[in-house]
Amino acid sequence: MTADATREKPLNILFITADQWRGDCLSALGHPMVKTPHLDALAADGVLFANHFANAAPCGPSRATLHTGMYLQNHRSGTNGTPLDARHTNWALEAGRIGYDPVLFGYTDTANDPRELQDDSPWLRTYEGPLPGIRPVCMMGTWPTPWTDWLSANGYEVPDDIRHAYGVRAPGPEYEDGAPHPRPLIYGPEIDDTAFLTNRLMDYLKEADGPFIAHLSLLRPHPPFVAPKPYSSMYDPAEVPGFVRAGTREEEGDQHPWLAHQLSRKLYTCPDDEKKLRRMKAVYYGLMSEVDDALGRVFASLKELGLWDNTLIVFTSDHGEQMGDHWLLGKGGYFDASYRIPLIIRDPRPAADAERGKVVRSFTENVDIMPTMLDLIGAETPVQCDGASLRPFLEGPETPASWRRQAHWEFDFRDPADDTAEKKLGLTLHQCTMNIIRDDRFKYVHFTHLPPLFFDLEKDPHEMVNRANDPAYLPLVLDYAQKLLSWRMNHDEQTLTHIALTDDGPVARPAARY
Repeated sequence: MTADATREKPLNILFITADQWRGDCLSALGHPMVKTPHLDALAADGVLFANHFANAAPCGPSRATLHTGMYLQNHRSGTNGTPLDARHTNWALEAGRIGYDPVLFGYTDTANDPRELQDDSPWLRTYEGPLPGIRPVCMMGTWPTPWTDWLSANGYEVPDDIRHAYGVRAPGPEYEDGAPHPRPLIYGPEIDDTAFLTNRLMDYLKEADGPFIAHLSLLRPHPPFVAPKPYSSMYDPAEVPGFVRAGTREEEGDQHPWLAHQLSRKLYTCPDDEKKLRRMKAVYYGLMSEVDDALGRVFASLKELGLWDNTLIVFTSDHGEQMGDHWLLGKGGYFDASYRIPLIIRDPRPAADAERGKVVRSFTENVDIMPTMLDLIGAETPVQCDGASLRPFLEGPETPASWRRQAHWEFDFRDPADDTAEKKLGLTLHQCTMNIIRDDRFKYVHFTHLPPLFFDLEKDPHEMVNRANDPAYLPLVLDYAQKLLSWRMNHDEQTLTHIALTDDGPVARPAARY
Protein backbone atom coordinates (compact mmCIF):
# COMPACT_ATOMS: atom_id res chain seq x y z
CA MET A 1 0.00 0.00 0.00
CA THR A 2 1.00 3.63 -0.44
CA ALA A 3 1.65 5.87 2.55
CA ASP A 4 -1.87 7.30 2.24
CA ALA A 5 -3.43 3.83 2.42
CA THR A 6 -1.35 2.67 5.38
CA ARG A 7 -2.49 5.40 7.71
CA GLU A 8 -3.91 4.30 11.05
CA LYS A 9 -7.44 3.80 9.72
CA PRO A 10 -7.59 2.54 6.11
CA LEU A 11 -10.41 4.03 4.08
CA ASN A 12 -13.73 2.22 3.77
CA ILE A 13 -15.75 2.44 0.55
CA LEU A 14 -19.52 2.33 0.07
CA PHE A 15 -20.08 2.05 -3.69
CA ILE A 16 -23.75 2.61 -4.57
CA THR A 17 -25.49 2.13 -7.91
CA ALA A 18 -29.18 2.88 -8.44
CA ASP A 19 -30.25 1.23 -11.68
CA GLN A 20 -31.56 3.34 -14.59
CA TRP A 21 -31.34 6.78 -12.93
CA ARG A 22 -31.38 9.75 -15.32
CA GLY A 23 -28.71 12.34 -14.64
CA ASP A 24 -31.12 15.28 -14.46
CA CYS A 25 -33.22 13.69 -11.69
CA LEU A 26 -31.62 15.28 -8.65
CA SER A 27 -33.11 18.25 -6.85
CA ALA A 28 -29.52 19.43 -6.29
CA LEU A 29 -29.36 19.97 -10.07
CA GLY A 30 -32.61 21.90 -10.13
CA HIS A 31 -35.03 19.23 -11.30
CA PRO A 32 -38.51 20.81 -11.34
CA MET A 33 -40.18 17.94 -9.47
CA VAL A 34 -37.97 15.16 -8.08
CA LYS A 35 -36.94 15.64 -4.45
CA THR A 36 -33.72 13.96 -3.28
CA PRO A 37 -32.80 15.68 0.01
CA HIS A 38 -30.40 13.00 1.27
CA LEU A 39 -28.44 12.85 -1.97
CA ASP A 40 -28.46 16.65 -2.05
CA ALA A 41 -26.92 16.63 1.43
CA LEU A 42 -24.34 14.09 0.28
CA ALA A 43 -23.45 16.40 -2.62
CA ALA A 44 -23.17 19.37 -0.28
CA ASP A 45 -20.66 17.38 1.79
CA GLY A 46 -18.85 16.03 -1.28
CA VAL A 47 -18.54 16.73 -4.99
CA LEU A 48 -21.35 16.58 -7.55
CA PHE A 49 -20.32 15.72 -11.12
CA ALA A 50 -22.93 17.37 -13.33
CA ASN A 51 -21.72 16.02 -16.68
CA HIS A 52 -21.21 12.37 -15.87
CA PHE A 53 -21.90 9.73 -18.52
CA ALA A 54 -22.23 5.97 -18.76
CA ASN A 55 -20.11 4.43 -21.50
CA ALA A 56 -22.49 1.68 -22.60
CA ALA A 57 -26.00 0.27 -22.23
CA PRO A 58 -27.85 -1.84 -21.19
CA CYS A 59 -27.02 -3.14 -17.71
CA GLY A 60 -24.46 -5.88 -18.43
CA PRO A 61 -22.18 -3.92 -20.80
CA SER A 62 -22.40 -0.77 -18.70
CA ARG A 63 -21.52 -2.57 -15.48
CA ALA A 64 -18.66 -4.37 -17.22
CA THR A 65 -17.26 -0.90 -17.93
CA LEU A 66 -18.06 0.38 -14.44
CA HIS A 67 -16.30 -2.54 -12.74
CA THR A 68 -13.28 -2.92 -15.07
CA GLY A 69 -12.62 0.72 -15.97
CA MET A 70 -12.60 -0.32 -19.64
CA TYR A 71 -14.53 0.94 -22.65
CA LEU A 72 -16.77 -1.58 -24.38
CA GLN A 73 -14.37 -1.63 -27.35
CA ASN A 74 -11.86 -3.28 -25.02
CA HIS A 75 -13.81 -5.46 -22.59
CA ARG A 76 -16.14 -6.62 -25.42
CA SER A 77 -19.02 -7.63 -23.16
CA GLY A 78 -21.40 -5.86 -25.52
CA THR A 79 -24.81 -7.27 -24.60
CA ASN A 80 -26.57 -8.73 -21.59
CA GLY A 81 -25.11 -12.22 -21.65
CA THR A 82 -21.88 -11.58 -23.58
CA PRO A 83 -19.21 -13.09 -21.30
CA LEU A 84 -16.71 -10.79 -19.65
CA ASP A 85 -13.26 -12.15 -20.47
CA ALA A 86 -11.66 -13.55 -17.30
CA ARG A 87 -8.29 -12.05 -18.23
CA HIS A 88 -9.61 -8.59 -17.32
CA THR A 89 -9.21 -7.56 -13.71
CA ASN A 90 -11.65 -5.33 -11.80
CA TRP A 91 -11.80 -3.12 -8.73
CA ALA A 92 -12.84 -6.01 -6.46
CA LEU A 93 -9.91 -8.22 -7.47
CA GLU A 94 -7.48 -5.33 -7.12
CA ALA A 95 -8.81 -4.31 -3.71
CA GLY A 96 -8.63 -7.94 -2.59
CA ARG A 97 -4.93 -8.00 -3.45
CA ILE A 98 -4.20 -5.37 -0.79
CA GLY A 99 -6.29 -7.00 1.94
CA TYR A 100 -9.86 -5.77 1.43
CA ASP A 101 -12.88 -8.10 1.38
CA PRO A 102 -15.19 -6.68 -1.33
CA VAL A 103 -18.83 -7.59 -0.62
CA LEU A 104 -22.02 -7.35 -2.67
CA PHE A 105 -25.57 -6.40 -1.80
CA GLY A 106 -27.63 -6.72 -4.98
CA TYR A 107 -26.15 -7.66 -8.34
CA THR A 108 -23.37 -6.88 -10.81
CA ASP A 109 -24.94 -8.43 -13.96
CA THR A 110 -21.67 -10.12 -14.86
CA ALA A 111 -21.85 -12.80 -17.56
CA ASN A 112 -18.92 -14.90 -16.39
CA ASP A 113 -16.33 -16.36 -18.75
CA PRO A 114 -17.56 -19.90 -19.57
CA ARG A 115 -13.96 -21.08 -20.05
CA GLU A 116 -13.45 -20.61 -16.31
CA LEU A 117 -16.54 -22.57 -15.23
CA GLN A 118 -17.45 -26.21 -14.78
CA ASP A 119 -20.12 -27.61 -17.10
CA ASP A 120 -22.63 -27.79 -14.23
CA SER A 121 -22.05 -24.23 -13.02
CA PRO A 122 -25.30 -22.26 -12.54
CA TRP A 123 -23.51 -19.14 -13.84
CA LEU A 124 -23.55 -20.65 -17.35
CA ARG A 125 -27.32 -20.12 -17.44
CA THR A 126 -27.56 -16.45 -16.52
CA TYR A 127 -25.96 -13.12 -17.31
CA GLU A 128 -26.53 -12.13 -13.68
CA GLY A 129 -23.44 -13.75 -12.26
CA PRO A 130 -21.25 -12.14 -9.59
CA LEU A 131 -18.24 -10.02 -10.46
CA PRO A 132 -15.06 -12.10 -9.98
CA GLY A 133 -13.43 -11.18 -6.68
CA ILE A 134 -16.60 -9.99 -4.96
CA ARG A 135 -18.23 -11.90 -2.09
CA PRO A 136 -22.04 -11.91 -2.36
CA VAL A 137 -23.53 -11.27 1.08
CA CYS A 138 -27.05 -10.69 -0.23
CA MET A 139 -27.27 -11.35 -3.97
CA MET A 140 -30.54 -10.66 -5.74
CA GLY A 141 -31.47 -9.56 -9.25
CA THR A 142 -34.18 -10.98 -11.49
CA TRP A 143 -34.60 -13.72 -8.89
CA PRO A 144 -34.99 -11.90 -5.53
CA THR A 145 -34.74 -15.11 -3.51
CA PRO A 146 -33.30 -13.68 -0.25
CA TRP A 147 -36.06 -11.08 -0.12
CA THR A 148 -38.96 -13.36 -1.05
CA ASP A 149 -37.73 -16.04 1.38
CA TRP A 150 -37.69 -13.39 4.10
CA LEU A 151 -41.20 -12.23 3.15
CA SER A 152 -42.52 -15.81 3.30
CA ALA A 153 -40.80 -16.47 6.62
CA ASN A 154 -42.48 -13.38 8.05
CA GLY A 155 -45.96 -14.29 6.89
CA TYR A 156 -46.22 -12.24 3.70
CA GLU A 157 -47.65 -13.74 0.54
CA VAL A 158 -45.34 -13.92 -2.46
CA PRO A 159 -46.15 -14.77 -6.09
CA ASP A 160 -45.60 -18.32 -7.30
CA ASP A 161 -43.08 -16.85 -9.75
CA ILE A 162 -40.95 -14.79 -7.38
CA ARG A 163 -39.61 -12.68 -10.27
CA HIS A 164 -42.96 -10.88 -10.22
CA ALA A 165 -42.61 -9.80 -6.58
CA TYR A 166 -41.01 -6.51 -7.68
CA GLY A 167 -44.21 -5.43 -9.40
CA VAL A 168 -47.23 -6.90 -7.57
CA ARG A 169 -49.77 -4.07 -7.39
CA ALA A 170 -52.48 -3.59 -4.80
CA PRO A 171 -55.98 -4.38 -6.10
CA GLY A 172 -58.12 -1.68 -7.68
CA PRO A 173 -58.21 0.51 -10.79
CA GLU A 174 -55.09 2.08 -12.27
CA TYR A 175 -54.53 5.82 -12.67
CA GLU A 176 -55.31 5.82 -16.40
CA ASP A 177 -58.57 4.00 -15.62
CA GLY A 178 -59.79 6.73 -13.29
CA ALA A 179 -57.98 6.18 -9.97
CA PRO A 180 -56.61 9.37 -8.33
CA HIS A 181 -53.10 7.87 -7.95
CA PRO A 182 -51.03 5.04 -9.41
CA ARG A 183 -51.66 1.68 -7.79
CA PRO A 184 -49.02 0.97 -5.13
CA LEU A 185 -46.88 -2.09 -4.59
CA ILE A 186 -48.54 -4.52 -2.18
CA TYR A 187 -45.45 -4.40 0.05
CA GLY A 188 -44.86 -1.29 2.14
CA PRO A 189 -41.65 0.76 2.11
CA GLU A 190 -40.47 -0.91 5.30
CA ILE A 191 -40.44 -4.40 3.68
CA ASP A 192 -40.04 -3.91 -0.08
CA ASP A 193 -36.91 -4.82 -2.05
CA THR A 194 -35.18 -1.46 -1.49
CA ALA A 195 -35.76 -1.60 2.27
CA PHE A 196 -34.71 -5.25 2.47
CA LEU A 197 -31.42 -4.73 0.65
CA THR A 198 -30.46 -1.58 2.55
CA ASN A 199 -31.37 -3.26 5.84
CA ARG A 200 -29.04 -6.16 4.99
CA LEU A 201 -26.27 -3.67 4.25
CA MET A 202 -26.82 -1.93 7.59
CA ASP A 203 -26.70 -5.31 9.37
CA TYR A 204 -23.33 -5.90 7.71
CA LEU A 205 -22.02 -2.48 8.72
CA LYS A 206 -22.79 -3.21 12.36
CA GLU A 207 -20.58 -6.31 12.23
CA ALA A 208 -17.89 -5.09 9.80
CA ASP A 209 -14.47 -6.08 11.10
CA GLY A 210 -11.74 -3.87 9.70
CA PRO A 211 -11.87 -1.76 6.53
CA PHE A 212 -14.65 -2.68 4.12
CA ILE A 213 -15.61 -2.18 0.50
CA ALA A 214 -19.33 -2.75 0.11
CA HIS A 215 -21.14 -2.52 -3.23
CA LEU A 216 -24.84 -1.69 -2.80
CA SER A 217 -26.52 -2.31 -6.14
CA LEU A 218 -30.18 -1.27 -5.96
CA LEU A 219 -32.72 -2.23 -8.63
CA ARG A 220 -34.76 0.96 -8.33
CA PRO A 221 -35.80 3.12 -10.14
CA HIS A 222 -35.52 0.38 -12.83
CA PRO A 223 -38.85 -1.17 -13.94
CA PRO A 224 -41.32 -2.43 -13.03
CA PHE A 225 -42.60 1.09 -12.40
CA VAL A 226 -44.50 0.21 -9.22
CA ALA A 227 -43.76 1.97 -5.93
CA PRO A 228 -45.02 1.40 -2.39
CA LYS A 229 -47.10 3.97 -0.57
CA PRO A 230 -46.52 6.88 -0.04
CA TYR A 231 -44.08 7.03 -2.98
CA SER A 232 -46.74 5.80 -5.42
CA SER A 233 -48.70 9.02 -4.90
CA MET A 234 -45.83 11.41 -4.09
CA TYR A 235 -45.85 12.96 -7.58
CA ASP A 236 -48.99 13.85 -9.54
CA PRO A 237 -48.92 12.26 -13.02
CA ALA A 238 -50.84 15.24 -14.39
CA GLU A 239 -48.04 17.57 -13.25
CA VAL A 240 -44.92 15.72 -14.41
CA PRO A 241 -42.86 17.50 -17.09
CA GLY A 242 -43.81 16.72 -20.67
CA PHE A 243 -42.00 14.57 -23.19
CA VAL A 244 -39.29 15.62 -25.63
CA ARG A 245 -40.32 14.10 -28.94
CA ALA A 246 -41.53 14.69 -32.48
CA GLY A 247 -45.25 14.87 -33.22
CA THR A 248 -45.52 11.18 -34.10
CA ARG A 249 -43.42 8.03 -33.94
CA GLU A 250 -43.17 8.12 -37.72
CA GLU A 251 -41.77 11.66 -37.67
CA GLU A 252 -39.32 10.63 -34.96
CA GLY A 253 -38.20 7.62 -36.95
CA ASP A 254 -37.44 9.79 -39.97
CA GLN A 255 -34.31 10.97 -38.13
CA HIS A 256 -32.42 7.72 -38.79
CA PRO A 257 -33.02 4.11 -39.97
CA TRP A 258 -31.83 2.67 -36.65
CA LEU A 259 -34.28 4.85 -34.73
CA ALA A 260 -37.13 3.84 -37.03
CA HIS A 261 -36.24 0.20 -36.36
CA GLN A 262 -36.08 0.77 -32.59
CA LEU A 263 -39.46 2.48 -32.63
CA SER A 264 -40.95 -0.55 -34.40
CA ARG A 265 -40.08 -2.75 -31.41
CA LYS A 266 -42.92 -2.66 -28.88
CA LEU A 267 -40.66 -3.38 -25.90
CA TYR A 268 -38.79 -0.09 -26.42
CA THR A 269 -41.60 2.30 -27.30
CA CYS A 270 -43.81 4.22 -24.92
CA PRO A 271 -47.56 3.58 -24.63
CA ASP A 272 -50.03 5.50 -26.79
CA ASP A 273 -52.05 6.39 -23.67
CA GLU A 274 -50.40 9.57 -22.35
CA LYS A 275 -52.06 9.12 -18.94
CA LYS A 276 -50.34 5.74 -18.63
CA LEU A 277 -47.00 7.24 -19.65
CA ARG A 278 -47.44 10.06 -17.15
CA ARG A 279 -48.28 7.52 -14.47
CA MET A 280 -45.05 5.63 -15.25
CA LYS A 281 -43.03 8.83 -15.06
CA ALA A 282 -44.58 9.85 -11.73
CA VAL A 283 -43.82 6.41 -10.28
CA TYR A 284 -40.28 6.57 -11.69
CA TYR A 285 -39.81 9.77 -9.68
CA GLY A 286 -41.39 8.17 -6.63
CA LEU A 287 -38.97 5.25 -6.77
CA MET A 288 -36.10 7.73 -6.82
CA SER A 289 -37.40 9.45 -3.72
CA GLU A 290 -37.75 6.07 -2.02
CA VAL A 291 -34.13 5.23 -2.84
CA ASP A 292 -33.11 8.65 -1.52
CA ASP A 293 -34.91 8.01 1.78
CA ALA A 294 -33.39 4.53 2.05
CA LEU A 295 -29.90 5.95 1.49
CA GLY A 296 -30.63 8.58 4.11
CA ARG A 297 -31.07 5.73 6.58
CA VAL A 298 -27.81 4.15 5.44
CA PHE A 299 -25.95 7.45 5.86
CA ALA A 300 -27.44 7.87 9.34
CA SER A 301 -26.30 4.36 10.21
CA LEU A 302 -22.73 5.14 9.09
CA LYS A 303 -22.76 8.17 11.39
CA GLU A 304 -24.21 6.26 14.35
CA LEU A 305 -21.60 3.53 13.94
CA GLY A 306 -18.74 6.02 13.80
CA LEU A 307 -17.92 5.10 10.20
CA TRP A 308 -18.95 8.31 8.43
CA ASP A 309 -15.62 10.09 8.80
CA ASN A 310 -13.67 7.19 7.30
CA THR A 311 -15.93 6.00 4.49
CA LEU A 312 -15.69 7.09 0.87
CA ILE A 313 -19.19 7.14 -0.67
CA VAL A 314 -19.67 6.85 -4.42
CA PHE A 315 -23.21 7.17 -5.80
CA THR A 316 -23.93 6.64 -9.48
CA SER A 317 -25.94 4.52 -11.94
CA ASP A 318 -25.34 2.14 -14.82
CA HIS A 319 -27.35 4.15 -17.38
CA GLY A 320 -30.34 6.44 -17.74
CA GLU A 321 -33.92 6.08 -19.00
CA GLN A 322 -35.70 7.54 -22.03
CA MET A 323 -39.05 7.68 -20.19
CA GLY A 324 -41.06 8.70 -23.27
CA ASP A 325 -38.51 11.10 -24.74
CA HIS A 326 -38.20 10.48 -28.50
CA TRP A 327 -41.11 8.00 -28.08
CA LEU A 328 -38.77 5.54 -26.37
CA LEU A 329 -38.69 3.64 -23.09
CA GLY A 330 -35.64 2.06 -21.51
CA LYS A 331 -32.08 2.74 -22.54
CA GLY A 332 -29.84 2.41 -25.56
CA GLY A 333 -28.98 4.18 -28.78
CA TYR A 334 -27.43 7.62 -28.82
CA PHE A 335 -29.69 10.05 -26.92
CA ASP A 336 -28.26 11.72 -23.81
CA ALA A 337 -31.20 10.60 -21.65
CA SER A 338 -29.91 7.02 -21.81
CA TYR A 339 -26.32 7.86 -20.85
CA ARG A 340 -26.16 10.99 -18.71
CA ILE A 341 -26.32 9.74 -15.12
CA PRO A 342 -25.66 11.09 -11.61
CA LEU A 343 -22.33 10.93 -9.82
CA ILE A 344 -21.73 12.12 -6.28
CA ILE A 345 -18.52 11.34 -4.40
CA ARG A 346 -18.18 12.14 -0.71
CA ASP A 347 -14.52 11.86 0.27
CA PRO A 348 -14.09 11.93 4.08
CA ARG A 349 -10.37 12.76 4.04
CA PRO A 350 -9.24 16.17 5.29
CA ALA A 351 -7.54 16.65 1.92
CA ALA A 352 -11.02 16.94 0.39
CA ASP A 353 -12.41 19.49 2.86
CA ALA A 354 -11.78 22.57 0.72
CA GLU A 355 -13.83 21.24 -2.20
CA ARG A 356 -16.97 20.17 -0.35
CA GLY A 357 -20.12 21.32 -2.11
CA LYS A 358 -18.38 21.76 -5.46
CA VAL A 359 -20.19 21.05 -8.75
CA VAL A 360 -17.86 19.79 -11.49
CA ARG A 361 -18.90 20.61 -15.06
CA SER A 362 -16.04 18.76 -16.78
CA PHE A 363 -16.96 15.54 -18.57
CA THR A 364 -16.54 12.46 -16.40
CA GLU A 365 -17.37 8.87 -17.26
CA ASN A 366 -17.99 5.52 -15.59
CA VAL A 367 -14.52 4.36 -16.66
CA ASP A 368 -13.23 6.80 -14.02
CA ILE A 369 -14.89 5.06 -11.05
CA MET A 370 -12.51 2.10 -10.70
CA PRO A 371 -9.34 4.25 -10.95
CA THR A 372 -10.77 6.65 -8.36
CA MET A 373 -11.59 3.98 -5.80
CA LEU A 374 -8.27 2.19 -6.24
CA ASP A 375 -6.33 5.45 -6.05
CA LEU A 376 -7.94 6.43 -2.76
CA ILE A 377 -7.24 3.09 -1.06
CA GLY A 378 -3.67 3.07 -2.29
CA ALA A 379 -3.97 0.29 -4.88
CA GLU A 380 -2.31 0.39 -8.27
CA THR A 381 -4.55 1.27 -11.22
CA PRO A 382 -4.14 -1.47 -13.85
CA VAL A 383 -2.93 -0.50 -17.31
CA GLN A 384 -6.20 -1.87 -18.75
CA CYS A 385 -8.17 1.06 -17.30
CA ASP A 386 -9.32 3.59 -19.90
CA GLY A 387 -10.40 6.19 -17.35
CA ALA A 388 -8.54 8.25 -14.77
CA SER A 389 -8.86 8.96 -11.06
CA LEU A 390 -11.18 11.80 -10.10
CA ARG A 391 -9.00 12.57 -7.10
CA PRO A 392 -7.82 15.94 -8.51
CA PHE A 393 -11.44 17.16 -8.52
CA LEU A 394 -11.91 16.01 -4.92
CA GLU A 395 -8.80 17.75 -3.62
CA GLY A 396 -8.36 20.91 -5.65
CA PRO A 397 -10.19 23.63 -7.55
CA GLU A 398 -8.43 23.18 -10.89
CA THR A 399 -9.34 20.83 -13.71
CA PRO A 400 -6.25 18.86 -14.80
CA ALA A 401 -4.85 20.36 -18.00
CA SER A 402 -5.02 17.04 -19.85
CA TRP A 403 -8.58 16.15 -18.78
CA ARG A 404 -10.98 14.99 -21.52
CA ARG A 405 -13.04 17.64 -23.30
CA GLN A 406 -15.76 15.26 -24.52
CA ALA A 407 -17.85 12.34 -23.36
CA HIS A 408 -17.84 9.04 -25.25
CA TRP A 409 -20.02 5.97 -25.33
CA GLU A 410 -20.90 2.94 -27.43
CA PHE A 411 -24.05 0.96 -28.08
CA ASP A 412 -23.92 -2.59 -29.41
CA PHE A 413 -27.36 -3.55 -30.71
CA ARG A 414 -26.51 -7.00 -32.01
CA ASP A 415 -28.62 -9.91 -30.79
CA PRO A 416 -27.16 -13.40 -31.35
CA ALA A 417 -30.64 -14.88 -30.82
CA ASP A 418 -32.52 -12.52 -33.18
CA ASP A 419 -31.39 -11.26 -36.59
CA THR A 420 -34.30 -8.83 -37.10
CA ALA A 421 -32.11 -5.71 -36.96
CA GLU A 422 -29.64 -7.22 -39.41
CA LYS A 423 -32.35 -8.03 -41.94
CA LYS A 424 -34.17 -4.74 -41.55
CA LEU A 425 -31.07 -2.55 -41.70
CA GLY A 426 -28.95 -4.58 -44.11
CA LEU A 427 -26.21 -5.31 -41.56
CA THR A 428 -24.16 -8.25 -40.42
CA LEU A 429 -24.15 -9.26 -36.76
CA HIS A 430 -20.82 -7.49 -36.27
CA GLN A 431 -22.03 -4.26 -37.89
CA CYS A 432 -24.75 -3.64 -35.29
CA THR A 433 -22.75 -1.01 -33.43
CA MET A 434 -22.58 2.74 -32.94
CA ASN A 435 -20.07 5.11 -31.29
CA ILE A 436 -20.84 8.55 -29.91
CA ILE A 437 -18.74 11.58 -29.04
CA ARG A 438 -20.22 14.80 -27.62
CA ASP A 439 -18.98 17.98 -26.04
CA ASP A 440 -20.70 21.13 -24.84
CA ARG A 441 -21.61 22.21 -28.36
CA PHE A 442 -21.82 19.27 -30.77
CA LYS A 443 -22.58 15.56 -30.89
CA TYR A 444 -21.50 13.05 -33.52
CA VAL A 445 -22.88 9.51 -33.89
CA HIS A 446 -21.00 7.03 -36.06
CA PHE A 447 -22.53 3.73 -37.18
CA THR A 448 -20.42 0.88 -38.53
CA HIS A 449 -22.48 0.55 -41.72
CA LEU A 450 -25.25 3.17 -41.53
CA PRO A 451 -25.33 6.96 -42.11
CA PRO A 452 -23.95 9.19 -39.31
CA LEU A 453 -25.80 11.74 -37.20
CA PHE A 454 -24.66 15.20 -36.12
CA PHE A 455 -26.40 17.52 -33.64
CA ASP A 456 -25.82 21.17 -32.80
CA LEU A 457 -26.57 20.96 -29.07
CA GLU A 458 -26.49 24.73 -28.60
CA LYS A 459 -29.30 25.29 -31.10
CA ASP A 460 -30.93 21.88 -30.66
CA PRO A 461 -30.39 20.63 -27.09
CA HIS A 462 -33.07 17.95 -27.46
CA GLU A 463 -31.38 16.27 -30.46
CA MET A 464 -34.25 16.66 -32.87
CA VAL A 465 -32.47 17.82 -36.07
CA ASN A 466 -29.78 15.77 -37.79
CA ARG A 467 -27.24 18.13 -39.37
CA ALA A 468 -24.97 15.44 -40.85
CA ASN A 469 -25.98 16.30 -44.43
CA ASP A 470 -26.27 20.05 -43.94
CA PRO A 471 -23.51 21.67 -46.10
CA ALA A 472 -22.90 24.31 -43.42
CA TYR A 473 -21.96 21.55 -40.93
CA LEU A 474 -19.91 19.25 -43.16
CA PRO A 475 -16.50 20.56 -41.95
CA LEU A 476 -17.62 19.98 -38.35
CA VAL A 477 -18.90 16.48 -39.17
CA LEU A 478 -15.45 15.63 -40.54
CA ASP A 479 -13.75 17.20 -37.52
CA TYR A 480 -15.79 15.18 -35.04
CA ALA A 481 -15.40 11.97 -37.05
CA GLN A 482 -11.66 12.50 -36.76
CA LYS A 483 -11.95 13.19 -33.03
CA LEU A 484 -13.88 9.96 -32.60
CA LEU A 485 -11.29 8.01 -34.57
CA SER A 486 -8.48 9.53 -32.50
CA TRP A 487 -10.29 8.65 -29.28
CA ARG A 488 -10.72 5.03 -30.32
CA MET A 489 -7.09 4.79 -31.43
CA ASN A 490 -5.92 6.32 -28.13
CA HIS A 491 -7.96 3.77 -26.18
CA ASP A 492 -7.21 0.57 -28.04
CA GLU A 493 -6.57 -2.28 -25.59
CA GLN A 494 -3.07 -1.69 -24.18
CA THR A 495 -2.56 -4.16 -21.35
CA LEU A 496 0.89 -5.33 -22.54
CA THR A 497 1.86 -2.50 -24.87
CA HIS A 498 4.00 -0.72 -22.27
CA ILE A 499 6.27 -3.79 -21.89
CA ALA A 500 9.26 -4.82 -24.00
CA LEU A 501 11.32 -7.99 -23.66
CA THR A 502 15.01 -7.06 -23.83
CA ASP A 503 18.40 -8.70 -23.33
CA ASP A 504 18.09 -7.61 -19.72
CA GLY A 505 14.60 -8.99 -19.31
CA PRO A 506 11.18 -7.29 -19.38
CA VAL A 507 11.17 -3.49 -19.28
CA ALA A 508 7.89 -1.75 -18.38
CA ARG A 509 7.01 1.92 -18.67
CA PRO A 510 3.32 2.61 -17.92
CA ALA A 511 2.00 5.93 -19.22
CA ALA A 512 -1.20 7.96 -18.93
CA ARG A 513 -3.84 7.54 -21.64
CA TYR A 514 -4.18 11.32 -22.02
